[in-house]
Amino acid sequence: MTAKPALIRFSALVLPLAAVAGMSAAAHADDWTPTRNIEFIAPANPGGGWDTLVRTTSRVIQEEGLAERSFGAINVPGGGGAVAWAQIARDRGNPHKLFATSPPIILVPLAGASRFDHNDFTPIARLITDYSIVLVREDSDYGDLNELFEAMRENPQLSVGGGSAPGSMDHISMAGLAAAAGLDASSVNYIPFSGGGEAMTSLMGGHVAAVITGAGEASGQLGEGSQLRALGVSAPERMGGNLEQVPTYQEQGIDYTFDIWRGVMGTPDMPAEAVAYYEELFAQMLETDGWQQARDQLGWIDAYQDSEAFGAFLDEQKEQFSTILGDLGLLGQ
Repeated sequence: MTAKPALIRFSALVLPLAAVAGMSAAAHADDWTPTRNIEFIAPANPGGGWDTLVRTTSRVIQEEGLAERSFGAINVPGGGGAVAWAQIARDRGNPHKLFATSPPIILVPLAGASRFDHNDFTPIARLITDYSIVLVREDSDYGDLNELFEAMRENPQLSVGGGSAPGSMDHISMAGLAAAAGLDASSVNYIPFSGGGEAMTSLMGGHVAAVITGAGEASGQLGEGSQLRALGVSAPERMGGNLEQVPTYQEQGIDYTFDIWRGVMGTPDMPAEAVAYYEELFAQMLETDGWQQARDQLGWIDAYQDSEAFGAFLDEQKEQFSTILGDLGLLGQ
């Protein structure tokens, strides 16, 4: 099964909407501004993709002077995001609470591991897209993805770690990759951790054979002198920076790509004027030098959508992921 790179093409189309959203939201955003500091939640431990997005956007907003109130990064790990979502869902209408989001907001509920899904929250903006990357220790015996999968065929107990729950983003990404490489996707011995940082620690300790995580969050840990080595990236073509030497899955004969979009959501029933304020704020942030420098360092790709477009996109993602999980036998009851 191949995850088509349609999101990449779509991202190129929605990027100019940042400027449009800034203009369209301006009239409404003037109706509301925060009266206290904003709680910006990463639904996982430090070190993963949500945490990186929260801390990067909070820093850029502060350094660029875009908001009078600060954005405080708060980590709420557990359940692949489910623990944080349950807490946020109880804070209905609070305009001072945001959280980072990505495919698990759809995948975890579909797998039956959370009773809250994207429909229970307020879409604010999609910001970027990223890709999956498979990492091993520098001293690993596996030279490429095909060697890793051959070892997994011979030893089904060989484990691959990820920073999301079973049936969630990293698991689905790895299962789809394994299926495209000719393995039974359900046979992948996936070990879930509460964030990419914990998964990486387990890899370095020799507890898992490989880790699948976001390419952006891994890019800073690769390069000269690194104790990690990347076997492949899920992008349709090679990426830049520390990842330019990493071959794509397709270059290794595995016809598979996988997109990791990331964005921001708010509490249930967040007031429309607060949504407009945040839409404009994030649209402005994307245009700053500080953001563009951080984005390029992390290997992210701008993929802005305003609240309305992001909400429609999430509905489409749910339909797509329902099919994928069903094919892999991971759809919850």
